[in-house]
Amino acid sequence: MRHKNTGFLIVLMIPAFLLLGLVIFFPVVKGVVIAFQNYNLNNDLSMVHFNGLENFKAIVTDTNFNFWQIIFNTLIWIYVSLFFQFVLGLILALLLRESFRGRGIYSSLVFYPWALSGFAIGLIWAWMFNGQFGLVNDLLMKFHLIHQNIGFLSDPKFAMMSVIIVNIWYGIPFFAIMLLAGLQSIPKELLEAAEIDGANSVKRLFFVILPYIKATIVSTVLLRTIWIMNFPEIIYAMTSGGPSNATNILATQMINKLMKFYDYGQGSAVGVMIMMILFFFAMFYLKVSGAKEEGAA
Repeated sequence: MRHKNTGFLIVLMIPAFLLLGLVIFFPVVKGVVIAFQNYNLNNDLSMVHFNGLENFKAIVTDTNFNFWQIIFNTLIWIYVSLFFQFVLGLILALLLRESFRGRGIYSSLVFYPWALSGFAIGLIWAWMFNGQFGLVNDLLMKFHLIHQNIGFLSDPKFAMMSVIIVNIWYGIPFFAIMLLAGLQSIPKELLEAAEIDGANSVKRLFFVILPYIKATIVSTVLLRTIWIMNFPEIIYAMTSGGPSNATNILATQMINKLMKFYDYGQGSAVGVMIMMILFFFAMFYLKVSGAKEEGAA
């Protein structure tokens, strides 16, 4: 009877596996193959051939797009955004954990940005940061914080800061939602016992609350890191990686190679780089998190 049920379940899963293979695995494999080909739509496609590591070499040695600056921009984009998203999201989750009048309405308004398109958000904030008629410059001028307009998106000194601010604003609701779910699972008796033992709010946070929701924090930070690295919409809508490569990250560079230069070989090579970086990061992050958990046990 068990064998019959197993065979029937396998048959039911075949359509799902075929769909996954068509939508996910085939494009990934095809992209990896193209990464090792001379595949440029500006050239005769009959001349497409395998060229080994030439695409990767061209990306690293490209004089128009400093590869190491792109790597540095990517790291700044990820970790500055991630740090403030986590901290502000945790504060928001702690505030929403307490009951107050209108909590449901306030929560829905706070979480609303997470439901919006990243590209649409980028366009809205690009208008707000506009150096000539943007809302941000107007407010700063009215409060006498600046004496002349700032080119937030046209000045390399301010461009990365501007797109990171938008990304922080966009990502706070995600951390708030996930951490709030973890906070609501903490038994009240545990917090009451810590308070009776003399633990103040700070000690309860660091010695009771955060350790209890560690699993949520680990998974949330990992997911958000992957998403931020693969989230070029805001940057592309606001600056397209400019000015002067100041906001260009690996994900926007991949789009530029595909959409502006029609070089699918180099674009796929950048995609393979992103996959490899995220794979090794995930392995390292999970290993370190697991080692810390074993050490604490």
